Amino acid sequence: MSNTKFDLKKITSARLFMPLVCLAAVLLVNVITTPGFFKVSINNGVLFGYVIDVINRASELVILAVGMTLVTAASGGQDISVGAIMAVAGAVCCQILTGGELSVTEHAVPLVVGMLVGLLAAAVCGAFNGFLVAKLGIQPMIATLILFTAGRGIAQLVTAGQITYVRTDSYKVLGGYFAKCPIPTPVFVAIFVVIVVTIILKKTALGLYIESVGINGNASRLVGLNSTLIKFLTYVICGVLAGVAGLVASSRIYSADCNNIGLNNEMDAILAVALGGNALGGGKFSLMGSVIGAYTIQALTTTLYAMNVKADQLPVYKAVVVVIIVVLQSPVFKKWLAGFKTKKAVSKAAAEGGAN
Repeated sequence: MSNTKFDLKKITSARLFMPLVCLAAVLLVNVITTPGFFKVSINNGVLFGYVIDVINRASELVILAVGMTLVTAASGGQDISVGAIMAVAGAVCCQILTGGELSVTEHAVPLVVGMLVGLLAAAVCGAFNGFLVAKLGIQPMIATLILFTAGRGIAQLVTAGQITYVRTDSYKVLGGYFAKCPIPTPVFVAIFVVIVVTIILKKTALGLYIESVGINGNASRLVGLNSTLIKFLTYVICGVLAGVAGLVASSRIYSADCNNIGLNNEMDAILAVALGGNALGGGKFSLMGSVIGAYTIQALTTTLYAMNVKADQLPVYKAVVVVIIVVLQSPVFKKWLAGFKTKKAVSKAAAEGGAN
């Protein structure tokens, strides 16, 4: 009996327990409200269904959440410009591929060149944010507010205020399907990003350095860590990952729609980090927690759409659910719950003692 209690306590205290419970709760609601939610079918050689849609549409958010987790852990702040950086990467890539034309059916330069230039533009944006935060010491939310405000304007300047179309099958692959594979390509891109970043964090000391700088930057500096460089690198990585997400989003619609690509995705990415059980003040982090948080948010979004909630009302319902989930995961609530359990146990013991 004692072993069972110990195991249960160990499970419930695990970092990924609450994120998984939150995801399970959202999926349980789907079972009740949408009986066919878990039904998966194959039409025209590709997988269809609500679950597939959740996994597919969450791909960009998963990629953003990975970058946001690193930035949050290292700097104790969030990058609210990632949505705009997505638009910049998509705009630069499409503009390079079209050679400045409004719409093309073949690339002006090789596809890989356009994508690399788009990612380079995203990296420059990340480096700009990193310089402001790491070198100049500007608060992350304020520093990234610059590109949050101006980023889409920069993307509009790149495309001359037009929606640039790349109507080629090869460009559609990243946001669509590869050959006869029934699984959407963005799913593989998200998995690849998570695996690569996880390997880098596990096989190098970067993960430990990020946590150390996030917990106490001054102490880390005293023991020889370059806190400025580590923070800077996290913002560059976040920018590059936002660029990857932007290319996927652009490929889905085979165009650079600067007004809509990545719109409001920065808020969902921050929520994914919070739902993943990560402290928004920096320090220790869980990459998988953020990934689970991203899928939870997308599952919630898909659920609300399935319940015929209008798009303009969606943020209200999402905010209510997210507030509940975040409160359940907050240290204050956990402390209160632990105190309540202790008080209840003491009262029960006192009652039993009085009876004896």
